[in-house]
Amino acid sequence: MSDEFVPGSDMGGRRFVLATDLDGTFLGGSDGDRRRLYDWIEVNRSTIGLIFVTGRDPDFIAELCDGGVPWPEYVVGDVGTTIAQIENKRVSPIKSLEVEIAEKWGDAGERIRAELADAPGLTLQPTEFRYRVSYDMNPDDFDPAICERVRDMGFDPLTSDNKYFDVLPRGISKGPSLKRLVAHLGIAPNKVLCAGDTLNDLSMLECGLPAVAVGGAEAALVDRVSPLSHVHVATAIGAAGIIEAVAEFELHDLPEEA
Repeated sequence: MSDEFVPGSDMGGRRFVLATDLDGTFLGGSDGDRRRLYDWIEVNRSTIGLIFVTGRDPDFIAELCDGGVPWPEYVVGDVGTTIAQIENKRVSPIKSLEVEIAEKWGDAGERIRAELADAPGLTLQPTEFRYRVSYDMNPDDFDPAICERVRDMGFDPLTSDNKYFDVLPRGISKGPSLKRLVAHLGIAPNKVLCAGDTLNDLSMLECGLPAVAVGGAEAALVDRVSPLSHVHVATAIGAAGIIEAVAEFELHDLPEEA
């Protein structure tokens, strides 16, 4: 990577931008596959942009990248309720892109937690996110009627991997927030590859940008995206599935085989 390269600069001029989920996707696959992908990104930083699109919070991302995973240049975090840039290895929200998110959420966290305090099959996660409330879900006890209760309150329910349940601002999720960031950065849509593996990635894979459901993805996600011509359903797992899709869409020269 050139000493003159500045992370986050000229994202619109990159040959290709990877917008990827973390768990099961960018962090999925074998140690060798992950290292091949990560080393390739680092060597080609001037032509490859990196955006994390994840349900994870900023503290997790910082710890992950300090541990050897490539730093992204931008983050669509907290299932789309955070839109941020990386500044001095800190996740810094871009306030101008979060105005609609904040307005739709208001100060709803306490009200939602109270409303769902006794909901069967839901265990509140300890992290207090800014614009979402998140639960671990026991599918055997979960009552699907809870989704309608959430909608009646003016918010969107989201289940994923049959074990997580999120309450989000109406109309806010990974896909819409990523498209807002892509437009803000002046990136041509056909230069982006979205990558995911569970239902909380659905809005990102459905949003019209080139996309991949990596090998090992949640069956319900694969069922939804298989008919879409802009989505590649990979056979390779995790990081290797991302490389498979880069080849499928001819987005960039590929990394050498290990």
